[in-house]
Amino acid sequence: MAAPPHPKVHTPPGPPTPSPRWPDRAPRLAAAWAAGYAAVEITWATTGTTVPWKAHASYAPAVQLLLAALALLAGAASLAPTRTLAATALTAALPVFAIGAIGLPIHFVTLVTLSGVESATGLAQVLLNTAGAALLFLVLLAHRRRLRGDCPRCGRPHPVPTDEPLVHPAPTRPSARTRTAAYLLMCGLLPWAGVKTIWLLGGDALGVAAANWQRTTDAGASGPAKAAASVGVDITVAAAAVGVLLLLGLLHPWGQVFPRWTAFLSGRRVPRLLPLLPAWLTGIPLTLYGTLLVLLAPLMATGALPVVKPSPPFTTSSGVTWMVEFGGLALAGLGLALLVAAHSYATRTRPRCPTAAP
Repeated sequence: MAAPPHPKVHTPPGPPTPSPRWPDRAPRLAAAWAAGYAAVEITWATTGTTVPWKAHASYAPAVQLLLAALALLAGAASLAPTRTLAATALTAALPVFAIGAIGLPIHFVTLVTLSGVESATGLAQVLLNTAGAALLFLVLLAHRRRLRGDCPRCGRPHPVPTDEPLVHPAPTRPSARTRTAAYLLMCGLLPWAGVKTIWLLGGDALGVAAANWQRTTDAGASGPAKAAASVGVDITVAAAAVGVLLLLGLLHPWGQVFPRWTAFLSGRRVPRLLPLLPAWLTGIPLTLYGTLLVLLAPLMATGALPVVKPSPPFTTSSGVTWMVEFGGLALAGLGLALLVAAHSYATRTRPRCPTAAP
């Protein structure tokens, strides 16, 4: 008599294996960036290529070789299996490349106003530093989430990994305290923009005659800047207005869902990185540079630092000092406002895996 067939045992499927996501891609991208960055820096150092880091100052070849070595170290740390050691190395390397990206807003204004590129190598250096800082930040974020036992993808603790689409929260407004802080910081633009507007409208301020300021501006301005000035708009004030528009988008629901006036995009969710990347990449350099100017102006006024000799259109050292202070307040105020709003936006729009608790 034949034995009865064995019943089929149905083994429940295990948790799905997630496909590669940004926490898996970021280390490889960071390592590739490190290799490319090191190759560029070594080439510039050995060929004596001039790479400016500020006006009338360039990177020394020894500094470029040190940056190349630091990039290779950061790239190796990104791929290191020991996450604690990797996080330590990345924490040390990240500020160096973030500081190297400070000039990004200045290059952005120059490109937007069609004023031309002062140095192709200087712009390339800033872009390389910016890309490296962004990639190393993502790798460090993923490492820290894993060290805490959280999901590296959404940053929340949940037992079962998943490859399902992330769940995005509904559009919300930031708290009243966040909005108030951002708007107060934005007011730092007023003294600087006010002085510029007075000059454009024919008035005198800080010992500078409007005609002299206009003559100096026209001598170094391009077509778009001259066209804007002819209708009473300073091109740098217009660039600041773009930053204010970005800030408002971070603080209002229309920055999370495209509004009606965006035509075919109306009602669609705004990709998180669309406002966050420019806010971070602009806010951090503006804050660092603006804070430096805010601190320098009082030191120059009190004689702790050498007084800057006036150059056209300025006629007095005090006028230069006040303009440095006003510029620092504008840059630091807008930069900090963007960072405060971006932090709130990132928190409010942070998606989660379906298996994570809301």
